[in-house]
Amino acid sequence: MDATTSDGPAAMNRTTVERRSDRELVVTRTFDAPARLVFEAWSNPELFQRWWVPKSMDMELHDCEMDVRTGGTYRLNFGPGMDFFGRYIEVTPPSLIIWTNEEGEDSSVTTVTFEERDGRTLLVMSEMYPSKEALDAAGTGAADATQETFGQLDELLLTLR
Repeated sequence: MDATTSDGPAAMNRTTVERRSDRELVVTRTFDAPARLVFEAWSNPELFQRWWVPKSMDMELHDCEMDVRTGGTYRLNFGPGMDFFGRYIEVTPPSLIIWTNEEGEDSSVTTVTFEERDGRTLLVMSEMYPSKEALDAAGTGAADATQETFGQLDELLLTLR
């Protein structure tokens, strides 16, 4: 099992990335904000666009369509031919969002839980792939980038209080 951490802007909020099985990758992080605010940052397209893309990647999220409700859909556009899309399987504010990543036959399902503890939020994001080979092919690049985006989310949350 792999685990990595980050010493970003909020060093006390450690991000871990762990391959828990042949098919599952899990990212864990605690945020210094109540669950309702962290959930809002994940479910409001205007807020989501402000933190989701790692600044170091020199990419832009051109269009962000999100209907964050059970049965809703999303589409993220990073430029011509670079669309990521899927549907929300289950949404329970402010504690759970589950969605599909429908970019190909080896698509994953993402589950994010938000658990409030003393005004802080423990976030657990699980990526479940259909096979070991699909996870191997995906690698941990997106999860590793999440360390940077979670630092950006920390910065955004400071402005929402």
